[in-house]
Amino acid sequence: MPRLFTALEIPRDATLSLSLLRGGLPGARWVDVENYHLTLRFFGDIEGHVADEIANALDRIRRPAFTLKLAGVEAFGSKKPHSIYAGVAPSEELFALQGEIERICQRLGLPADPRKFVPHVTLARLRNTSVGDLAHYLSSRGNFATEAFKVSRFVLMSSRDSIGGGPYVVEETWPLDARGERGNTATYEDYIKTQAMR
Repeated sequence: MPRLFTALEIPRDATLSLSLLRGGLPGARWVDVENYHLTLRFFGDIEGHVADEIANALDRIRRPAFTLKLAGVEAFGSKKPHSIYAGVAPSEELFALQGEIERICQRLGLPADPRKFVPHVTLARLRNTSVGDLAHYLSSRGNFATEAFKVSRFVLMSSRDSIGGGPYVVEETWPLDARGERGNTATYEDYIKTQAMR
């Protein structure tokens, strides 16, 4: 059974910039360049009828297109690092889109994602990488940043259970309107209110 998740695709120019970060870190298993993506919401292994419900609900999202910029290289797992990733410059639009997808999941009765949303693009998974090697790698790439790129759609992706993830397949796509005419102002305001209460 495939694992499903919503994601943003990474355009060619940004992918090229990310590919230049490969290498120079012992114990790193580098993600294939064609598999770079930014996960919005991971669903896991779900039944076909639930996948259909999710897709139907996501079809009602109306949001404007926006720009995004990847910036910085960091690691997950402070005491025992397990992966490195490219971070994302702050984006209200990105968090608003992810928040709406999360609310849809909760309305459908899916369990809440226990992890805080940290937008990122995974570069490599680590095994037995020393803290010293990792610190050297990160310090030499701390000023990484891409040019801003346009996000004009989000997708539903699937993957098979494999070492390192991938290959990933785009199962369905949803456009984000370039002019903002599809923007759902009420939902965005709800998101801002939710953030203010935290």
